[in-house]
Parts: sequence; C-alpha cells; structure tokens
Amino acid sequence: MSPALRMLLRDLAVLALTLALWRWSRELDAAHGALALPVALLAGATAALSGFLAHEWGHLLGALAAGSAVQIAPSMRSVFLFKFGERNDRRQYLWMSGGGFVASLLVIALLAVSLEFHAVADWTALALVVAGVIATFVLELPPAWRVLRGAAPEPDLVKLPPA
Repeated sequence: MSPALRMLLRDLAVLALTLALWRWSRELDAAHGALALPVALLAGATAALSGFLAHEWGHLLGALAAGSAVQIAPSMRSVFLFKFGERNDRRQYLWMSGGGFVASLLVIALLAVSLEFHAVADWTALALVVAGVIATFVLELPPAWRVLRGAAPEPDLVKLPPA
C-alpha cells in the first residue's frame, strides 16, 4: 500500500472517530449522562484534529495541482503529510500554501453550518479550530505573503520522521 493511501486511510479513520464521538456526545448531552462532558471535550478535540488534517490535505492537493515535487511522509506517525520539494518554484509554493488556507476556510464554513451552540462539543471544536486558524495565519501567512511579493520560497521547515 502506498504511503499516501495509508495516510488517507488514517485520516479518514480519524474523521470517522470524530463523527462517532460527536454523535455519542449529542446523545449523552441529551440524556445528561455522567460521561457527557469528557466525551464532548474529546469530540471537540478530534474535530479540531480533523480540521488540521484537512488543512494538511489542502496543502498537498494544492501542491499536486501545481505539479509540485513532494515527498509523502514515509510513516503514519507524522502529522505532516508530505515535504515540499526545494526545487519547486514560486507559483508551486503559492498553490501549496493557498491549498491549506482554502481547506481551513472550508472547515470553518462546514463547522458554521453544523454546530449547535448549546453543546459543549461544539464550543470546544470552535475554540480549538479558531486557535488553530490563528496559529496558521501567524505561522504560514507571513512566508506566503513574502513569496507572493517576490521572495524565493523558504526551505521546508518540516522534517519528516524516518520510516
């Protein structure tokens, strides 16, 4: 099985777990069960993790759409799906970078239409996703802006773990 397929299956499993926890959280919340708060917090945290993974897939899809050279992570332990090759040009870097931003915006839009703001899981997911989006903009927007304005793409700071 290819590394990319393994990563896709891993991330789909995380999404399935998120949806199952979310559903269970709603049931516990309605019944006022003792597990309601821990399950709600876990559901919110896995929703934020799913959002992060969607952001990473957005980067990869943007890179591939631009014909970029990428190295898929050799291990499923890596939260980063790939390493962006140093021989890629500015256009490819901007597509890769933009893919992550677009995916993050889609996750926010999906959450906006899905959340019921009376549930702890929803508030937890919202808080963690907003924190993640802020971190993304703080960490990823400045280098993308510099490249957009003419700078050379910066070398990839993400080091993939060995297989």
